[in-house]
Amino acid sequence: MTTIPVCHLPILLRPDPARTVSRPFLPSDPARYTLAGPPRGARIIARVLSLDAAKLDRDLARVRLSLDARYPDVEATLLRRFDAVANLVSGQAAPSRDQRLLIGAYFSAEYSYESAALFNPSVVAHPDQSGTPTGALRFILSLRGIGEGHLSSVTFRTGIWASDGSVLLNTPTQVSAPPELVRPDGWKDGDPFTLDCSASHDVSQTVLFPMVESQSRGIEDLRMTRVERPDGAHTYAGTYTALGERGVRQEMLETDDFHRFTMRPVTGDLADGKGMALFPRQIGGRHMAIGRQDSENLWLFSSDDPFHWVDGTRILEPAESWEFIQLGNCGSPIEIEEGWLLLTHGVGEVRNYCIGAALLDRDDPSKVLGRLAEPLIEPSVNDRDGYVPNVVYSCGGFVRDRTLLLPYGVADNYTRFATVSVDALISAMT
Repeated sequence: MTTIPVCHLPILLRPDPARTVSRPFLPSDPARYTLAGPPRGARIIARVLSLDAAKLDRDLARVRLSLDARYPDVEATLLRRFDAVANLVSGQAAPSRDQRLLIGAYFSAEYSYESAALFNPSVVAHPDQSGTPTGALRFILSLRGIGEGHLSSVTFRTGIWASDGSVLLNTPTQVSAPPELVRPDGWKDGDPFTLDCSASHDVSQTVLFPMVESQSRGIEDLRMTRVERPDGAHTYAGTYTALGERGVRQEMLETDDFHRFTMRPVTGDLADGKGMALFPRQIGGRHMAIGRQDSENLWLFSSDDPFHWVDGTRILEPAESWEFIQLGNCGSPIEIEEGWLLLTHGVGEVRNYCIGAALLDRDDPSKVLGRLAEPLIEPSVNDRDGYVPNVVYSCGGFVRDRTLLLPYGVADNYTRFATVSVDALISAMT
């Protein structure tokens, strides 16, 4: 057991099936039963258009009764869904507004995006610190939510890290506003696209669910960090794993305000792996990242282009029994007085996942100055059961006044919080 004092906070975030979002739904024919003529979506639309006025009013009233109390601006959402399938409308007469609303409802579905799990968090300082009590810090927490079909999305919470070390999470909204996909004409896979979440009045209303083919099977483990641009301005960036029909790839998002998110894939040696993490600033005029593309060791990458990474250097290999199977990062490196604090994870016996840490040189992070010989946090007897037993895992912590705030997932199911003295952490490294 580690001798580093770890303060486990009395906060436990469990998945909440009541948190839902309206997302696109487009049924299609199974391959063996594809019919000649109009596609299934067009056939559904034709049935809606065949309804007489009384049935149309009745069905639309039922939709409004179901959704109006749960979502903001329902009509705008339904009309956007109609616009997305309007090319399937046959005939010369344009559907009425009520017909368009009802068609939009048939091509929408409520999705409980964290009904099964809520875990693997990362944390950054909130861009708006106005009104924060003296000595406190407002933060944004990103989380991986899992819902129906084992589909992963990214959801958010906000909170206050008080001057006395306590943490208060704000109550999130029960329902979320769906993002609007914005792509330029001629867009193709690999090009950047935008998710417009400006309909969210609070960041806890925002959920980033799969919107393009490369993400169709999930968006996992956002490693978020506040990034310093060369001109001194700041933005927020994060890497995540996108799962699509053609496999796994690393993608990156950027946002200035948590209302609009630009997403695009990375290329090169880090493209088809998991667990990439960005440094929060350039070093020697170059972008830096940590990778684990060989699923065993930790690698350092340097690039002139933050979206293209090749020729990494292996900097950390499994050394202790709790990491014999695999080493990985637990989020972006954190700059402290001594260098770069890199939170790690190790996989050991019985596929136990533990959280560790290492210290990298500030000017040359390929130099490892120290690492923990024992886990910082490991699965406990009372806190190890869940969707995937024996796992503790984080996608990023935050340091303030020589204290580390570390949110972490437990058993791929729920989220807990801890604080750790940076002085004690560094002193324990060998």
